[in-house]
Amino acid sequence: MRSPARAAPRSLLLGRYDDDGRLQYTGRATNLARTASSTFVGLLTPSRRGHPWTGWPFSTGWGTRKTLNVTLVEPELVVEVSVDVARDASGRWRHPARWHPARPDLSPADVPHLTSPPH
Repeated sequence: MRSPARAAPRSLLLGRYDDDGRLQYTGRATNLARTASSTFVGLLTPSRRGHPWTGWPFSTGWGTRKTLNVTLVEPELVVEVSVDVARDASGRWRHPARWHPARPDLSPADVPHLTSPPH
């Protein structure tokens, strides 16, 4: 049975691995158009095992307490994004990233590791 969030994702939570191999949350993408949402359904796999973000609350926007209803997926898909340079103290992007097409030609191992933000 497919959950509604799996059937029509409205946004993507974004992450990168750090030097210790932990998947770090870096922000979320702008809302997906219906056609993009349909494309991503075929590229996302529901989480099969304990996802590192299980139990985490994700806010609907920077500085808000309202949380998103999320469906965690396997961290396998690489998506190219454009981001604003504003980050919070944890290194997360303050504004939603603008997504570009998925990169099925890349794996998460091809993405440079996340480094600490400059202070």
